Amino acid sequence: MRRNFAMITGAAGPVNWLGANFWSRTGGPLMWRTYDPDIVRSELSVLRAHGLDMTRSFFYWPDFMPEPDLIDEAMADKFADFLERHDEAGLRTVPTFIVGHMSGENWDPAWRGGRDLYDDVWMVARQAWFAAEMVRRFGRHPAVAGWLVSNEMPIYGGRNAPADLVAAWAQIMRDAVRAAGGHQPFSLGDGAWGTGGAAKDGGFALADTARLCDFIGPHVYPVGDDEIRQHYAAAWECELAGTFGRPVVLEEFGVSSDFASGTAAARYYRQVLHNSLLAGATGWIAWCNSDYDGLAGQDPYRHHAFELHFGLTDSAGHPKPPLAEMKAFAGTLRAVDIGRCERAPADAALVVSSYLDTSYPFTAPQDSRSAHQALRQAYVSARLADLPVAVTRESDGISGGARLYLIPSVKQMLAPTLAELERLAEGGATVYVSYFAGETEWHRGPSYGGLNAMFGVEHQLRAGLVDPIEDETVTFTMRRDFGTLASGATLTFRAAGTAHSRAYLPVRPAAADVLAVDGRGRPALLLRRTGSGSVVLCTYPVEHMAAMTPRVNPEATSGLYDALAAHAGVRRLLRASDPRVAADVIVRSDGRRFGWLVSQADEPVTIKPEAADGLTLAALPDGGSQPAQLLDGGTVTLPPFGVGVFRLESTPPAL
Repeated sequence: MRRNFAMITGAAGPVNWLGANFWSRTGGPLMWRTYDPDIVRSELSVLRAHGLDMTRSFFYWPDFMPEPDLIDEAMADKFADFLERHDEAGLRTVPTFIVGHMSGENWDPAWRGGRDLYDDVWMVARQAWFAAEMVRRFGRHPAVAGWLVSNEMPIYGGRNAPADLVAAWAQIMRDAVRAAGGHQPFSLGDGAWGTGGAAKDGGFALADTARLCDFIGPHVYPVGDDEIRQHYAAAWECELAGTFGRPVVLEEFGVSSDFASGTAAARYYRQVLHNSLLAGATGWIAWCNSDYDGLAGQDPYRHHAFELHFGLTDSAGHPKPPLAEMKAFAGTLRAVDIGRCERAPADAALVVSSYLDTSYPFTAPQDSRSAHQALRQAYVSARLADLPVAVTRESDGISGGARLYLIPSVKQMLAPTLAELERLAEGGATVYVSYFAGETEWHRGPSYGGLNAMFGVEHQLRAGLVDPIEDETVTFTMRRDFGTLASGATLTFRAAGTAHSRAYLPVRPAAADVLAVDGRGRPALLLRRTGSGSVVLCTYPVEHMAAMTPRVNPEATSGLYDALAAHAGVRRLLRASDPRVAADVIVRSDGRRFGWLVSQADEPVTIKPEAADGLTLAALPDGGSQPAQLLDGGTVTLPPFGVGVFRLESTPPAL
């Protein structure tokens, strides 16, 4: 199955962006009042010297549009100079129109008067007029790389607006930009928060964004209790956004120095950059270019003091550790010629429940959150199993062509879905489903529409009750060989969940074979053969339990997924021998392949990766990655949380 890796199309063809969100250190959002071209020149030169090629910039709306039919020409002149400074530095920028919201505060033009931003016709017209005026003034400048409508409009809009209303507003804004001559790539700047479920999108449905825009731009600042999940959080959001077929730009990511040490911040940047690249992102815009210690008395920094220290440079313009990671990443992108690359195809598919992206009548809102958590954890486990997955959405109809389908900790499926999965299994695929009762008492239990027939079991559920997991840890013991798991091998999971979800599925085998039992001798994994494929049922919500457990990764689900991949005949070009190291491959248009090894260990790790037959690892000259060492015999040493990027070369035939 093909995995999304779309590039933004610019005037000269496909491009990728690597840059920073930009407010000058002399003013933050008020920078246009105190605009200093020499300071801006020096700020841009530092970014360019570290491999960045663009910025995201902002028209602070109260300053640029002081009256409903007036542009402040002095401000416009300063932005024109700002564009000249970009051109001089060899950089481009993506201006943002409606700002609006920024860093913990909303600012209105004085004339707004509380009018609604979406459904007040006059107010929508003023926004469209402003965007068109900015495009008319600056759209022909060579430093303009694209256009964004807003900065996190769901926050500035102030309500969860109807999706059709937001889509109409977005279309009007897009049409105004295009009519004014704005041919560059266009998007909304909304944050793409709908990846977390329909209830979180603020009316900005991703399907509408994909229809109207040239790229989707997630804003990701995760907070969690597991470092490895943190390292994959942005990658997972990019995977979800990529299912809509548009290029994905990680439009905002970063961390304040108040929340992470320099070493930890650099490690976080390294992980986010490489993991999101492997997840299909083709643009990265860090938040943000500078610290703002000189603005501590100015809002929003006065009351959101941590916003002072998100910079790639400090308030004197000196580089901070994350900027070194951006520079190293830029080197890697150049070394592999990323604009000519694609992700290697995947033989495995991770199925996104339609209950994540669709609000069905009379279902619990928690169901969407539960689905997102289980899917994210399943994605982490798949990556640590060196199992590249294509993400496919149940709501679109599950895509065919995979050898393995993962449906993790699922409470509900649409009624036709089981028939679709049965058809895929009969055609030769392996379909894996793990049981999940749900986190609430609302219709708790599996809602599949054909559990017994699909899995070859007789379930023993009782009306209105769950079967609680009694033990703090659950151990599966293999009854027979399965994939990479030999008979007698064990997998141990930490039990977790609510009073409703910490439950297993009691079954009796009928047409299924028992692969593994739990510590009390009950079926834990079962396999039913059908056609030329098979269906595997896990009677425990192992992905949900891991998602609910702090500091759990790497955990045993990656071992289970590794066995499923081997059973299904999934082809993997590169595998690591340690579950703390994830491997993946990117392929260039000339056929050259590049292997990534990403360590999730907080200590140096030495491994001997397994390449597919006929391939060996070779050094990547000037790769810009972390200082991984490739030793004789194909052994690799990775520093703590390090990344190694290598060529995969064909092995000369033996004489």
